[in-house]
Order: sequence, then C-alpha cells, then structure tokens
Amino acid sequence: MKCFYCDFAAFSGQGGSMDRYVSAILAEADLHPGRAVDTLYMGGGTPTELSAAQLTRLLDGLAARFGPLGGLRESTVEASPETADAARLDALAAAGVSRLSLGLQTASDRLLKSIGRQHTFADFRAVYAAARVRGFALSVDLMQGLPGQSKEDAAADLEAVLDLAPDHLSIYTLQVEDRTLFGKREIEVDTDLARETMETALERLAAEGFVHYEVSNFARPGFESLHNTGYWVDRPGLGLGCGAAGFLDGARTQNEDKLTPYVTRVERGEKPVKSAERLEGREKLGETMLLGLRMLEGLVPTPAMRAAFVPQLERLCSRGLIADEGGRVKLTRESLFVANEVFREFVPPWERTP
Repeated sequence: MKCFYCDFAAFSGQGGSMDRYVSAILAEADLHPGRAVDTLYMGGGTPTELSAAQLTRLLDGLAARFGPLGGLRESTVEASPETADAARLDALAAAGVSRLSLGLQTASDRLLKSIGRQHTFADFRAVYAAARVRGFALSVDLMQGLPGQSKEDAAADLEAVLDLAPDHLSIYTLQVEDRTLFGKREIEVDTDLARETMETALERLAAEGFVHYEVSNFARPGFESLHNTGYWVDRPGLGLGCGAAGFLDGARTQNEDKLTPYVTRVERGEKPVKSAERLEGREKLGETMLLGLRMLEGLVPTPAMRAAFVPQLERLCSRGLIADEGGRVKLTRESLFVANEVFREFVPPWERTP
C-alpha cells in the first residue's frame, strides 16, 4: 500500500515481477562499464519489499560490477518497518551495507494510520533494535505538518526517536503533491505550526549534539550522509532502476518510471532514459547556487555566479535570508523556514519583484 503523501514511483500487484526487475537493474548496470563508484544509496522506494534472496542477488551483483560494498565510503539502504525482517537485515549485513535509513515519519500510532502506514511504533522499535544489533549506522526520517499533528505530537515524536540514540535524523515538512492521495484530498499544511515545530527541533537537536548540516538533515559528528551530500555539491551519480535519477557527464537523466517500459528497454540492451537535460550558462550557475545553499555551510560562489545573480543576492541579503561572510554565502536561521523562497531565486524565470 502506498503512503498517502508518497510521490515516488510505486506499483501494486507486481510481486511476480521482482526477479525480472532485479535482473533488469543488473543488466542496466552492465550498460555502464568502468564506472567508478564510492557510495551507494538504494531508496526512493522500499528496497526491503524484495525478499532476502533477491536483496542478496541484487547487492552481490552490484558488488561484482562496482566493487565490494564493504569497500565503499558508504552504502545505504532504505528499510521499511513493515518489511525489514530478520532475514532481510541479515542479507543486508552480509552484503556489506553499512547504513540503514528507516522511514518512521511519526511515533504516533494514530498518525501513522492516518498517513497510510501499516506499522506501529512498537514495530519500528523492534526493527530498529534488530538493525542496531547487526552493526548498521542508523538514520531515521520524521515528518512535520501531518494532518491532525499538534506541536505536542511533533515534540513527542522527536523525544521518542532521541531515546533510541540514532546516528542521523532527517526532518521534513509535509509536501502535498498533486498525484498523491493527500493531493487529491486537497490537504493543506499549517505552515505556522510547521515552523514552530521545526524551531523546537532545531533547539533540541543542538542541545543533543547533532550537527545541522543540510536544510532537513542532522547528524552526530562523523555520521553525515556522504552519498546525499554528493547531490548538494554536484558530484556525478549513476542512477539505476525504474524512475532513477542520475547525473553523468554533465547531464541530468531520469529513467522510465513505469515498470514494463523500463524492463523492456533494458532487456533490449537500451539505456532506459526517459528524459535528459544538460544545463548550461546561467541555468547551470543557478542550479549550483541552489544546491550549495542547501548545505548549512553554504558555498563560495565563483565570480561568474555572482555576476549572474547580482540582484538576487542583493535582495536576499537585504531581506536577511542569506549572509555573505568573507566570500561564503549561506542561509540564515530565518531562511531555514522559507528556504524555497531563497532557492527559487536561482531558477528561471529570474526577474521577480521582491
């Protein structure tokens, strides 16, 4: 069952296609011979929907093509409390996976049910404990702004997770996308409440020693996500699988997001790219600015970036939404709550009124 807020590619009634899909992913990997890989991230869906045997075949197949997973700087798999049983966790550990990202969203059983999750917080705690025993570094996702969620609910969620001593936390405000069930229900997010809950989270996590290193991400020192940081500093990435996004040789690509076209094209020996875009000039400079500003340390813009966005930078500085300190540009605390206002200054159309 798809969560009510989820906008990722997902399919129902396709269990019989799992083996064929695993074969297709490995066949797609063969279309990129010689690519060097130093981090792995399996997610943007639910990899633990695969059986333990299928996970082993997929991960061992990737290791045979790109090198042992244990030799990577980081290897992360997203795991659902609904499917991450002992056999699957054993398979992930045996394959050399170093890190799990666990999608909790909320510790309230009432709210879990209201967003379409099929597990309870007790189920999550059991999976978390089993994963910790197996030596994985653990990241937990929380979501704020859920329908019916109060400030007290969000604070209780955070305390429940901190009691588990995770290595990493991602905290997102609900985004309602048109094609989701929440979109069809015309759910609206209480932005004032979401800001209040995030302010509380910022203070609480700082007190617990977490580093706030990206707009939505917090880590104990040394546990920042290396793979995801690569996105924000514009590192190349190879995307494999249905709907996967990649960034190779200066082009951003997205694979076929329907299962049958994806598998069919790979089986014909074709790269299953559905769309590709190569940004140049001001658009590329703007993308680099946007991505770099997601990191709390900000970035040092090149002279070309500064020249391309003089009015935007001046406007954002005057509004107190960015700081320019010794040549490094970064978000201010105020802009953390309206970060999208900052980011959209660097994507077309650029000439906007304040």
